[in-house]
Amino acid sequence: MKNVIYTKPYCPYCVKAEGILKRNNIPYEVVDISIDPILVDEMLKRSGGRKTVPQIFINQVHIGGCDDLEALYLSGGLDKILKK
Repeated sequence: MKNVIYTKPYCPYCVKAEGILKRNNIPYEVVDISIDPILVDEMLKRSGGRKTVPQIFINQVHIGGCDDLEALYLSGGLDKILKK
């Protein structure tokens, strides 16, 4: 899957980020890092060491967290990444 969001249960920022993706009909895979420490390591490697959730990847490009995704969406930059 090209679009991945690393999450934890009960994370309001994860819910908000998923809402942005859903409203824009962007398919994505959810990776719950609370169930396996190996997934935490995977997220840390892919995100350059960022420990907070969500960590979002669109077309395998690291977007960052929820605020980063929202800013990218509002600026029109998300469409550019999706067209790659």
